[in-house]
Amino acid sequence: MAGSGARWISAFAGMTVLLAAADPAIAAEVSVRAGNLAAALAAARPGDHLILEPGIHEGPIDIDRTITLSGRPGAVVDGGRRGNVIRVSAPEVVIRDLEIRNSGHSLERMDSGVFIGKAGDGAVVENNRIIGNLFGVYVWGPENAVVGNNLISGLTELRVNERGNGVSLWNAPGSRIEGNVIEFGRDGIFTTTSKRNAFTGNRFSNLRFAVHYMYTNESVVSGNVSTGNNAGYVLMFSDRLRVEGNHSSGDRDHGIALNYANSSTILGNAVEGGSTKCVFIYNSNKNEFRRNHFEGCEIGIHFTAGSERNVFSANAFIGNETQVKYVGTRHLDWSDGGTGNYWSDNPAFDLNGDGIADAPYRPNDLVDQVVWRVPAAKLLLNSPAVQVVRWAQTQFPSLLPGGVIDSAPLMKPPGNQRRAAR
Repeated sequence: MAGSGARWISAFAGMTVLLAAADPAIAAEVSVRAGNLAAALAAARPGDHLILEPGIHEGPIDIDRTITLSGRPGAVVDGGRRGNVIRVSAPEVVIRDLEIRNSGHSLERMDSGVFIGKAGDGAVVENNRIIGNLFGVYVWGPENAVVGNNLISGLTELRVNERGNGVSLWNAPGSRIEGNVIEFGRDGIFTTTSKRNAFTGNRFSNLRFAVHYMYTNESVVSGNVSTGNNAGYVLMFSDRLRVEGNHSSGDRDHGIALNYANSSTILGNAVEGGSTKCVFIYNSNKNEFRRNHFEGCEIGIHFTAGSERNVFSANAFIGNETQVKYVGTRHLDWSDGGTGNYWSDNPAFDLNGDGIADAPYRPNDLVDQVVWRVPAAKLLLNSPAVQVVRWAQTQFPSLLPGGVIDSAPLMKPPGNQRRAAR
């Protein structure tokens, strides 16, 4: 190529290499036709950019040096249902703009569309269609990997418990999962034994859990949308999380569930649309719930198993059949610094106009606790005896059991949490 300082060389049949300069130490852009991917990978040098032409490129493949692998529209890497379609075993590898499909079906071998091993620090998987794989992307041990802006769609022919997750992380500190659309897997994102991760701006549907945390600390879940899953954000055995600005709509069982999750901040999230429980809290301590919106669930919050020193302030509980279910004898004040929560069923007055109701709000009474302990007692709810007990409790506060009380209930919802969460 006259005057360009670059030249074309033929590496092998069907592949052309464009050198950025005459110096062979400078990385090359390599155009790869279907059928030549294995040879192109074997010939690639660190820093090269392999660009797959339209067509089906056969996998499985192993990327064992630092390269960029991308595709023109219509480029497909097909694993033939054998193992991992693409395995990454080198640092700083970039995989983008490809369709990646047909991994193996072994949960034991963690068969994935893209498998990033321990040597894959700083790997980037972005702007791909990762479809029809057991696991979409498996991040197994590297640091600071990024999985972003991909469509990840699992194996619909398998039962949910036979499928892998959209994205799985194990011991991948600093890794980020952001801007993906994840559907038809077991869990959207499953993480275990990790720290300092960020799951941001993802959309989840047709899954068991949207986000499932196990033993993952000091991490962020923010700006995600979960729609029509069995549960939204299930946070277990993890500490010091920040769960902010997420949305759960129509998730069947729980919008947010905490199980042995401690010292975390749950801020500005919205759960609505018919979950059995907007929030379920089990043996979780020292968490802060602020400016969340819980609407239209059978139970707003189910709070049990010794959870202590949690703060609830500036949340909105709207139109839940039961706002709070707490079976216990301790007295819990759900207000903080003179700010309580908004309760749609609180027939309150505010004579001084300060935005705080003039009387405390108690979501449950003695009859509620009897019914939770003995469900057959529901048959007596409309009996004169039960009505007398409820009347007596309003007249003689000493008859009230332990439980949740909001000493500074709000007269209107604090801001628009739903808009922020979407």
